[in-house]
Amino acid sequence: MKHFEDMWEDKDRITFFLEGWEPEDSKPKALVLLIHGLGEYITRYAHVGRALSDAGYALIGFDLRGHGRSGGPRGHSSSLDAYMQDIRQFSQRTESKYPGVPRFIYGHSLGGLLALVYAIQHGTQFKGVVATGPALRSSLQEQRAKVALVRLLGAILPSVTVHSGLDAATISRDTAVVEAYKNDALIHYNTSLGFGKAALSAIDFCFAHAGEFPVPLLIMHGKADKIAYASGSEEFAELVRRSGKDVTLKLWDSLYHEVHNEPEKEEVFRYMIAWLDGHL
Repeated sequence: MKHFEDMWEDKDRITFFLEGWEPEDSKPKALVLLIHGLGEYITRYAHVGRALSDAGYALIGFDLRGHGRSGGPRGHSSSLDAYMQDIRQFSQRTESKYPGVPRFIYGHSLGGLLALVYAIQHGTQFKGVVATGPALRSSLQEQRAKVALVRLLGAILPSVTVHSGLDAATISRDTAVVEAYKNDALIHYNTSLGFGKAALSAIDFCFAHAGEFPVPLLIMHGKADKIAYASGSEEFAELVRRSGKDVTLKLWDSLYHEVHNEPEKEEVFRYMIAWLDGHL
């Protein structure tokens, strides 16, 4: 497996960190663009990169603005459009590195939500979309005081930051994963009101435009996910299915939020790779 890193700077002088994994001695049969979740960063997917590169794929992702080794205030985005612009720049950079190679987009949690929005807007360039634990219906939405604050002040005071309320113990049943998460200096629990407004806009957009989903879709969700609820994935998948589109919903019994970090992760990888192989 080859591992590589890169950086780029956007027009607002925010620096973005990019990281990827690809097969050692052959051209990848497809490229998988990865969008990570809230508060985390791309290096946490190195083992996913190894699994995909062993199967002949290249996995490449970047730290979202305000996350990991990318710049910007922690957990802040001014708008959903800012995220879409960042993903567009990232996609364009990978297109120049891998000209002519088929492409998928894969997002987890917040990244799953953003990948769904981006696919609805620009999805015809991809062979398909993979979303794991997409934050379509989440525990954050149950914090009604914060939601009301976001809707009221998100556009007026976008940089004001609140705690995300995420409980690290609910990301995985693997205690080693949870402890590593708790002790990771690059993990943060910040969400700005601007970010919250962007996330709510993304959820509204997804449900309003589900019937327009342009490419095959795989959604995987742990039934025991207490952060992003499986009911959101079921609801969205049904809307896509009603429009006659190719959608696969895989619900995993007993798995928590990070299905790629559960004890059953190898089974999850095999299922995802089989789906990718079937949609090349």
